Amino acid sequence: MKFIHAADIHLDSPLTGLTAYADAPTEMLRTATRDAFTNLVTEALDQQIDFMVIAGDLFDGTWKDHNTGIYFCKEMGRLKKAGIPVYVLFGNHDAESEMTKKLQLPDNVFTFDTKKPSTFCLEHLKVVLHGRSFKERETTENLASGYPVPVPGMLNIGVLHTALEGNSAHANYAPCSLDELHAKAYQYWALGHVHEYQIWEGASTVVFPGNLQGRHIRETGPHGAVIVTADEQGVQDISRLFVDVLRWVSLEVDVTESHTLEDVVFAIGKCLDELLNSSVHNLPLAVRVTLIGQTDAHGDLFGLELQLRAEVLALAVTMGEERLWIEKVKVATSALDNGDEVRARADALSDLQELLCTAESDPDFLKNLQIELLGLVNKAPLELQTSVPYFKAIRTGDLKSLVHEVSPGLVSHLAKVN
Repeated sequence: MKFIHAADIHLDSPLTGLTAYADAPTEMLRTATRDAFTNLVTEALDQQIDFMVIAGDLFDGTWKDHNTGIYFCKEMGRLKKAGIPVYVLFGNHDAESEMTKKLQLPDNVFTFDTKKPSTFCLEHLKVVLHGRSFKERETTENLASGYPVPVPGMLNIGVLHTALEGNSAHANYAPCSLDELHAKAYQYWALGHVHEYQIWEGASTVVFPGNLQGRHIRETGPHGAVIVTADEQGVQDISRLFVDVLRWVSLEVDVTESHTLEDVVFAIGKCLDELLNSSVHNLPLAVRVTLIGQTDAHGDLFGLELQLRAEVLALAVTMGEERLWIEKVKVATSALDNGDEVRARADALSDLQELLCTAESDPDFLKNLQIELLGLVNKAPLELQTSVPYFKAIRTGDLKSLVHEVSPGLVSHLAKVN
């Protein structure tokens, strides 16, 4: 017997943070969650699974487009023709979706009740599935505690959308502990909500399959579902099933040996080439490049993230054709000189460095600086409002950290041009 366990599909999830990039592959990103789900259904048919479990967040919040629901029904129709049932538990995003309330689902799709735990029995497979859907988005009660005792002689699968203990990066919905899940004595727990793949073995096998498709730079690497093989003895095998159509990559480039902007671009190009050559798949890559290292080129990089990204993007297009898109180039380098060399100059540049050091602890200076900068920030076009990280600090008045961060780069830049 085989089944697929998927979660956090977020069909037609909206793009975030990409409006600042005219070059973003918006069509590819816009349809990525659908394309990944279509791949999942195709895999289900090819693998001839017995059923599918979706452990929450099938949809992505409030109703945006009825075509999302129509698309889902079409894909379920493909499974219906093959006699494959689907068991859907609604998570926190589904709870606020109009689709979960109004959409008429095909008769091969079964949903878990929101008022109390419900159980589906697949007698011919000797399988029972226990689960409870979210009724409200802000469901912070322990739902697992109310799940029924296991049915003897059956493979018991618990379906639950939960943060689980220790996942502080995720909203604390339906919290419970790993020990509590093991104590239920189900053979398998099909979890959702956490977007990274995780598995625990023990009295029960507990699995987060991760989300089906990475949607932004915080969701790097391969994504998909899991396919579970079981028999009368219990769970025998769990394999990851990658169905994503685009992957996000966080790429650190050490530019310690670089001396100029051109050297930095060359170093990035070398790392991008290695990235492409090391990829065993042909999926498009959305890459964030972070420059690190104590480098003589630090001054050349000051305030040039957008220009640098444009140069790297042109390089990526040449190298990777349709396979590479540069989401951002982030400068996290430091100056090669710790300040002693500039101080020894005893000129206007050394005076500026001393002034900047003093300015960090001068409240009047910082307040006046905020007033001056706010005039520029408020007039900036929308694309800069979302792409310049310093704007938030200016609005909140956190100018001390801003001056501290900017000063070494500014001094290093002026030292090189003078």
